[in-house]
Amino acid sequence: MPQGKPSYVPADGLTTRQRRNRPLVVVHTGPGKGKSTAAFGLALRAWNQGWPIGVFQFVKSAKWRIGEETAMRALDRVHRESGAGAPVAWHKMGEGWSWIQRSGTEQDHAADAREGWAQIKRDLAAETYGLYVLDEFTYPMKWGWIDVAEVIEALRTRPGRQHVIITGRDAAPALVDFADLVTEMGKVKHPMDQGQKGQRGIEW
Repeated sequence: MPQGKPSYVPADGLTTRQRRNRPLVVVHTGPGKGKSTAAFGLALRAWNQGWPIGVFQFVKSAKWRIGEETAMRALDRVHRESGAGAPVAWHKMGEGWSWIQRSGTEQDHAADAREGWAQIKRDLAAETYGLYVLDEFTYPMKWGWIDVAEVIEALRTRPGRQHVIITGRDAAPALVDFADLVTEMGKVKHPMDQGQKGQRGIEW
């Protein structure tokens, strides 16, 4: 796609502007590092454009303090104090959204994940955000807690101009087929291969 020009223009009856501004479903999947990192890079661009941002964290523990959360909450504060950018809402739903099984049963975790998805559907219907980051959302679908077909239908019928980014390994084939933009992160090398644990500023 040299110089940002598409190699194919469909006969869909849309103008160039209409096609260019179509809301996207983006999937970042694969075994490599950087899926969430890339999603939050897009969130920075969305903030700069003035799009309200909703982050919904699945899997990661509510007790983890990741760098992106601190930064995005700071940007929300900048918006409230100066009017620059856009509001940012960060949703963490507790241990039930974590693969660290510290409390509760699998049924509890599944129920919490479904309630999180129910909130996302309510927000999509209300056009609450311009950009949604559904971080690690592939896992509740992989584990059978949330129906892939239901997710696709909700995204297909979402009103307005709402962009949605879904991250996580093992994205369902049907979701990959449906999405507008899919990137598969592939691992070539990783410090963990040499026994090195994650480090501050790189992993969080």
